[in-house]
Amino acid sequence: MSAQVAVLRTRPGTVVADYGRLMRLVKYDQVLRRDQDLILKLNLSWTKYFPACSSQPWQVEGIVRALLEDGYDQRQLYPVENKTVVTDPVRGARNNKWTPILQRFGLPFIPLTEVEWITYRFESPLLKLNDIFPEGIQIPKMYVGKNVLHAPTVKVHGHSVTTGAIKNSFGGLLKEVRHYAHEFMHEVLVDLMYMQRELHPSLLAVMDGTVMGDGAGPRTMVPRVGNLILASADQVAIDAIAAKIMGFDPLAIPYLRMCHERGLGVADPRQIEIVGDADAAATDMGFRTTRSLVIWGDQLIRKGPLRPLKRLLLHSPLVVWAPFASNVYHDFLWYPTVGAARIRRFSETPWGRLFGTY
Repeated sequence: MSAQVAVLRTRPGTVVADYGRLMRLVKYDQVLRRDQDLILKLNLSWTKYFPACSSQPWQVEGIVRALLEDGYDQRQLYPVENKTVVTDPVRGARNNKWTPILQRFGLPFIPLTEVEWITYRFESPLLKLNDIFPEGIQIPKMYVGKNVLHAPTVKVHGHSVTTGAIKNSFGGLLKEVRHYAHEFMHEVLVDLMYMQRELHPSLLAVMDGTVMGDGAGPRTMVPRVGNLILASADQVAIDAIAAKIMGFDPLAIPYLRMCHERGLGVADPRQIEIVGDADAAATDMGFRTTRSLVIWGDQLIRKGPLRPLKRLLLHSPLVVWAPFASNVYHDFLWYPTVGAARIRRFSETPWGRLFGTY
């Protein structure tokens, strides 16, 4: 079994066109047929803008422009994102500058909170989600039978070590109560690959590594300029190469290893062909995953000494304390202080200046 991942070096002046070149390198039009509906699953990890946290505006523009230039019908393109207990997709689309881009190309932004959800009975051997949601797994009805293009970023995650294409499906295929899955994150990410294999004819991931997230992801990170973009039809392979670029051994990350062992994709870099700037895939950013105060507290309750209180704190009406505490910490304590200083430094980089033009 082998896979192909495209990697390109890029810069602000050429990045939008480079996304088209990247997608054509992996012959994306042979993966995503023009006569089939296509979900553009954007990535919103924070309602606010923070570098590397969510799909970048130049990533959204580059993907959409390439699709329309290559003859895809805008009426068959569905840009979507979901809410979590701590994010608002409509405000997030504005703050991350997606809204004006989509409007310019005549595309709607579709919050998944406003579409019909159905209970779907999966036939695949799911590891955990049937146990977590014994009443049935609810998914957006519009997902069934459509192709999906994921638009994640290269970053770390306190629950899963790294996050990328596979984790991006977490935000589309599960309702906002998906935080119940945090305790078994690696198994759930394997389940999501099984689910997508049943639901979608084809998948493609187009990942932004122009600015990458190091440290306490997926929000309270240290932005690192990477100047790279990646694409692949193999969700496991692109996450493995992104992990390797960040400085991790992909096969040491449980969700990637389990996907590889089950034939859901290729996580062994020795079995992945790099096209484009092959030497760029040898980059080692030396990242380390740490845990934010919120993820540390969450794991203390789900897996640590506070586990006896888990049902009371996370599975009862008292659960409202958790998103409240998360919002207070992230939006009102961290973002205006530590976050603001990091954004100021980012704004002085070429990518920060490019963000300012949107």
